[in-house]
Amino acid sequence: MHRNFFKAAAAIAMLAVIIGAFGAHLLKSFLSPQELESIQTAATFQMSHAIALFLTGILYRLYRRQKIIYAGYLFFSGIILFSGSIYLRILLSNLGLPKANVAAIITPFGGVSFILGWFLLMVAISPSKKKHQESGE
Repeated sequence: MHRNFFKAAAAIAMLAVIIGAFGAHLLKSFLSPQELESIQTAATFQMSHAIALFLTGILYRLYRRQKIIYAGYLFFSGIILFSGSIYLRILLSNLGLPKANVAAIITPFGGVSFILGWFLLMVAISPSKKKHQESGE
């Protein structure tokens, strides 16, 4: 499972760099400053959670807890929902589609996925009461 997280994290990080560079250099003449800022925000969250996904793979190797796998899935889902919906909204609005803001409804679900992923990691790597007593920590 951890290798899948590593592969996904690498691909997502690579895409974040491509999208960030594309937005910063090629799209300046096509997008408003607010849209460019939104792309940079989405790319930043995408990159930071790609790193979180990579760390999730490492933590799973160390702890082997199911909650860590769920956290990884939540990070992956959050990237798709949060960053993906921002990219989609900007693309659709620049194509002149009137319902482009519908994509913005999805964005908060991505944020919630990120929050839940971090919560699960926190819970998963906390020492259990039994282990805590046995090891004398």
